Amino acid sequence: MAEFLSTNLGLALIIAAQCLLVIGFVMVSLLFLVYGDRKIWAAVQMRRGPNVVGVYGLLQTVADALKYVVKEIVIPAGADRTVFMLAPMISFVLAMIAWAVIPFNDRWVLADINVAILYVFAISSLEVYGVIMGGWASNSKYPFLGSLRSAAQMISYEVSIGFIIIGVIISTGSLNFGDIVRAQDGAYGLFSWYWLPHLPMVFLFFISALAETNRPPFDLPEAESELVAGYQVEYSSTPFLLFMAGEYIAIFLMCALTTLLFFGGWLSPIPGIPDGALWMVGKMAFFFFLFAMVKAITPRYRYDQLMRIGWKVFLPMSLAWVVIVAFFAQFELFGGAYARWAVGG
Repeated sequence: MAEFLSTNLGLALIIAAQCLLVIGFVMVSLLFLVYGDRKIWAAVQMRRGPNVVGVYGLLQTVADALKYVVKEIVIPAGADRTVFMLAPMISFVLAMIAWAVIPFNDRWVLADINVAILYVFAISSLEVYGVIMGGWASNSKYPFLGSLRSAAQMISYEVSIGFIIIGVIISTGSLNFGDIVRAQDGAYGLFSWYWLPHLPMVFLFFISALAETNRPPFDLPEAESELVAGYQVEYSSTPFLLFMAGEYIAIFLMCALTTLLFFGGWLSPIPGIPDGALWMVGKMAFFFFLFAMVKAITPRYRYDQLMRIGWKVFLPMSLAWVVIVAFFAQFELFGGAYARWAVGG
């Protein structure tokens, strides 16, 4: 058996099994994310939420997914059929393949590449094409306007997210997520993580992640009262399901990035307690809870307010933080907290 696994076919089977394991984790998590999002929103509004299909309503998401799959796919008469069907598939596939470089434990990653952050940036930059293609191919003004809003919004907040991550890269000296987490492995537990030295940017990163994934209060591309669900308005059945699944997978990816960059990834918050993948998954679930709470308690921003915050507030602050972190790292101030590449974490 060991000899077979060392052959090209055996290695291919191992890689395929690892890919299926990650895909299975993400898809199963998706079921609970949608369920949790609806239950949290219901609790804030003092109503029950899903509670009929399955025990405590746990199978409600499965029932909704089956409902979408068995419905007829309706394509508008004037739509570009090829692009119309390709857009949701692009959104879903790009959101999924970004997980190839996300580690769940030390060395538990599909592709442990040295430019993992650049890979995630490349994938996230391409995701906007699915939205634009969906809006344009629908051959309607409302989805097209929604797709343009989404493109402007995603590009605007990708800039600030990029500068925030550059500060973490300067502190670590590596683009590899595993190296970033290992640089946070110190003697002080959670106080050794990057959230403390990079505290101002944690809030900016979280808010920018909300805008990047079109989550409330920044869900302007699909503001129902203004754009009739935005770029998704002409979609139904499985294509709409792919759009929604891609959006939730991207949200969960942002939770994973927040965990890896600022909150120690798989590291235990208390010295002496073993590290592990459960810490990683637990932290990701906690940040999704924060995403859901923001959705439930904050009103929607106007579009001009969204753009003003992105370009006039977040961009100058994140750019200035890069300069500050570079200065702190160069002179190894604050005990080397900003220069983990120099002090070894």
